[in-house]
Amino acid sequence: GEFSPQGYQRRAREAVVSTQSTGIFFDNMLPLVLLLVAGASGHYTAHDWATMPLSVQQGEYGAETCENATIYSYHIHVLFWGNNNTERIASAFKLRDEFIERFDLSSKICDFNAGDPRPGHEMCAFPPNDPHLPLHSGPFLTQQYSFFVPPSQMTEASSWIMQRRGVHDVFLHPNSGCEHNDHLLWSAFSGNAWQIDDTAFTCDYPGCKP
Repeated sequence: GEFSPQGYQRRAREAVVSTQSTGIFFDNMLPLVLLLVAGASGHYTAHDWATMPLSVQQGEYGAETCENATIYSYHIHVLFWGNNNTERIASAFKLRDEFIERFDLSSKICDFNAGDPRPGHEMCAFPPNDPHLPLHSGPFLTQQYSFFVPPSQMTEASSWIMQRRGVHDVFLHPNSGCEHNDHLLWSAFSGNAWQIDDTAFTCDYPGCKP
């Protein structure tokens, strides 16, 4: 369907053809072109099939590798300066409050591991870390908070926050279980592109849950 991962990828491929023929790239095509064309850029060598769990080998996720993994969901991250930068912190959390109000997430808190693709789960907000404290773990090198977004709402949610991000940076990526590809090959920034520390990733096969 139009809002399935396959539908997004089909529309993205059409957009790529269109932009290549005209030589023009529009910023508002990020969700369709940079984020949703799984496997369109880069090369990846999948794990040895024998090392994958039996559920994968026996077809629970289909005949997939990390080159063609199914995208089950997305994350939207807002990255900002923290620690003693009280003005940026206040601005970033004002944006978070507005997103939560816009998508009615006040009672929808993500209570699962951030690396879990969670097929079929509704949109929710991950509890944020205290932005006044030093970073302690994770792939991000600055303060951030995030939202879990199902495929059916990704275009609306990503468009809303990119148009209202202000001085902050937005990082968009899919969740397939292949964390390296999800964050480094199939992702997109709106604003500044921050470095991602991929040594924090522990999942690297389709459908993997940390």
